[in-house]
Amino acid sequence: MRTADKWTDYELIDCTDGQRLERWNDIILVRPDPQVIWKTPKENPLWYNAHAVYNRSNTGGGSWQVNKKMPDVWQVRFNELRFNIKTMGFKHTGLFPEQAVNWEMTSDIIRRAGRPVKVLNLFAYTGGATVSALKAGAAVTHVDASKGMTQWAKENAAASGVADRSVRWLVDDCLKFVQREKRRGNTYDIIIMDPPSYGRGPGGEVWKLENEIYSFVEECSGLLSDEALMVLINSYTTGLSPSVMEYILAETVGKRSGGHTSSDEIGLPVSSKPGRVLPCGASAVWTAVT
Repeated sequence: MRTADKWTDYELIDCTDGQRLERWNDIILVRPDPQVIWKTPKENPLWYNAHAVYNRSNTGGGSWQVNKKMPDVWQVRFNELRFNIKTMGFKHTGLFPEQAVNWEMTSDIIRRAGRPVKVLNLFAYTGGATVSALKAGAAVTHVDASKGMTQWAKENAAASGVADRSVRWLVDDCLKFVQREKRRGNTYDIIIMDPPSYGRGPGGEVWKLENEIYSFVEECSGLLSDEALMVLINSYTTGLSPSVMEYILAETVGKRSGGHTSSDEIGLPVSSKPGRVLPCGASAVWTAVT
């Protein structure tokens, strides 16, 4: 497992009984996590003194219970990057801190390339990977179906000082965009994707991951340049294991371009339990070099 252990402004303090106790800069939040199925004692007093707690509803969804005064929006920092955070619907804050390990890996590949690098970030959400790749010197095309998330990504780019870099912000259905780019003959050196389990595009297009992922990656493989460097798939979908995604990459990108595929979980260290890591997602990577 690759562990995002270089944060200073984020901390997973504890996790038990379906919940996480987290620090986002100086704001303490309690959020649900279905993977936390163990029931250890809540010994840290912050469990009972959080700024806000997300409570699930028996009928689906849920809401934030705000216990202490807190800003509507605040920032967290990861190295030179700055991200705007807020409590939003369905327990989210606008950032997945475990993704820092993927930002670092991608940035390292960009910097080591020693040449201009074009990155395509699909299902790009609030732009963590986009901002990181821009900071590393790449030109980025950021594609997401949500206008609101794309605007948030622009604000993150401004906060990180990269809003003036080479970036295209596109609100679009990712599959349709990929198909159009293939017809245009455009190519990319790095493709990043974090596809949802289920979703709808801006025109009502339905996306169901298990039905679409293989053909989607196959389409994306046709956008890789002759000097392609990396393809990264990340997923939070239960049942889609890292090995399955690696197999998909090997059968699509690997057969086309050679190179090397790998897969693993990504996770967050639990600061109150030294040595313990909470698994938070699955990633599979193709790289041009073994």
